[in-house]
Amino acid sequence: MERPRRITDSFPRRRRRGPGRPPGRLKDRKDKDKDKDKTQLKVRDCPRAASQPPPDPALMEMLRRFDLSWEYGPCSGITRLQRWERAQELGLSPPGPIRDALLEHGDNPDVTYRWVWDGVGW
Repeated sequence: MERPRRITDSFPRRRRRGPGRPPGRLKDRKDKDKDKDKTQLKVRDCPRAASQPPPDPALMEMLRRFDLSWEYGPCSGITRLQRWERAQELGLSPPGPIRDALLEHGDNPDVTYRWVWDGVGW
């Protein structure tokens, strides 16, 4: 009697690794030090790592309200300015002060990108 086909039958079989055998090759100690230096370099070059004065709390509250307002469409995957421009093209009349603030603080990622709630307070 033939057994029924499973979806996993269409994938190639792989040999299992024995216990204690790590996947892939091991890196030399020198390679680990190089990777560590690259990681530290990336963190220092990150634009968010630069110290910028915190934006005005009233401005951040206004932007948060804009983020939470569904009448201007979804906000995932785009900047606030792109969302504002899309809403304007669709005739949704987004608030003008939002656009002015976004253009004024365009170099600050806290203002440019949508606020994400991390589960810890507002």
